[in-house]
Amino acid sequence: MADDRRRGEEDERGPGAPHQVFVLMEALLEKLKVLNYEEELLSKHNMKTLSRHYFVSSRYLASNPGEQFYMFTIMAAWLINACGKSFAIPQEDDEPTAIVSNILAELRSFQELKVDIPPSKLKSGSGEHVCFVLDRLADEALRRRGFSFKRPNYPTENAEEESMMEDDTELTFNKVEEIMEEPDEDEVNLVDLEALTLQSSRTEAAAALAKPDNILQSTVDAAEWNLEVERVLPLLKVTIRTDNKDWRIHVDQMHQHQDGIQSSLQEAKCYLDKVQVDISKTLEKVSSREKYINKQLEDVISEYRDAQAKLSEVRERYQLASGGVAQRTRVLAEMSEELEKVKQEMEERGSSMSDGAAVVKIKQSLSKLKQEIVRMDVRVGVVEHMLLQAKLKEKSNMNMDMHAANMAATAAFI
Repeated sequence: MADDRRRGEEDERGPGAPHQVFVLMEALLEKLKVLNYEEELLSKHNMKTLSRHYFVSSRYLASNPGEQFYMFTIMAAWLINACGKSFAIPQEDDEPTAIVSNILAELRSFQELKVDIPPSKLKSGSGEHVCFVLDRLADEALRRRGFSFKRPNYPTENAEEESMMEDDTELTFNKVEEIMEEPDEDEVNLVDLEALTLQSSRTEAAAALAKPDNILQSTVDAAEWNLEVERVLPLLKVTIRTDNKDWRIHVDQMHQHQDGIQSSLQEAKCYLDKVQVDISKTLEKVSSREKYINKQLEDVISEYRDAQAKLSEVRERYQLASGGVAQRTRVLAEMSEELEKVKQEMEERGSSMSDGAAVVKIKQSLSKLKQEIVRMDVRVGVVEHMLLQAKLKEKSNMNMDMHAANMAATAAFI
């Protein structure tokens, strides 16, 4: 939706609307150069020079939004102060919304027209709105300094002179092309200078013979002639480009670099020799001073060594004492634990002795024992009764067996 809305706005403003910000940024940079922002702003804050498209939107160029916003606020504050008003330089930990609102308030106080820009458009630190705000502040600063841009006045030149100059230039190049020989495979882009000099001398002699007598003495002013020569000379200059791939050029460059290296080496060697001598002298001084200091501090060093030996002995004693203290502390902790256990047992026994719950439990146990004794007596009576019946039955059985035996014996006897 945002892309469609942006595309609709661009269609309403024209096809060149997206690139208008580039033109605005270039105009802003020119105005800042007129205000001498490099010395008055960048040098004080140790900032780098702005590029032509620094504040252009990040969707066109890769940039750092935080750095752009900080640069925008610093530059806006500087322009407001240049316009004659007092505005504090923003800091990095200030609230961005408050800074942008203050800048817009100052801009509305400068402009006669109403500036309706939401603060959110300026928080990114880039874009058309940022360039617009800075451009308006730069215009106000230039107006306060009494500076205004004017249209350039271009000098009028005679068309016939230009055409004659172009014809002469073309003829000169044609002559050079005729003089230059066909390059060989090994010699590319080389010009036969002897043939060029001979041809130029022949051309000057022919021109001198062809001149009439009334032109031999010139009536032209020397100053005007010099000005004309300075104006026409760049157009008549013949530039012969050499091929960088030619091995001869590489060899010449190697020789030049070798000469430069040798000359630089000689100068550097002299400086290095001086530095070596200075360093050797300094080292000798340092060694002598060190020996002197050691001699002066021998007594102090011996005392220091004795103190170190005593300190080591004291540390050993401290370690031994600390070891005994640790062992005694451990024994004390064990005894404290045993004491706590004894106290806990005594408290439990005392609570049990003073409490009547044990007596209640004993009475309940006695009642249960009595009930069990009664039950056992009943069971014992039942068992005795059963045993008595068994004995009586066995006795009756024995009597019957004896009677039967007697009867059998009687019958046998009879």
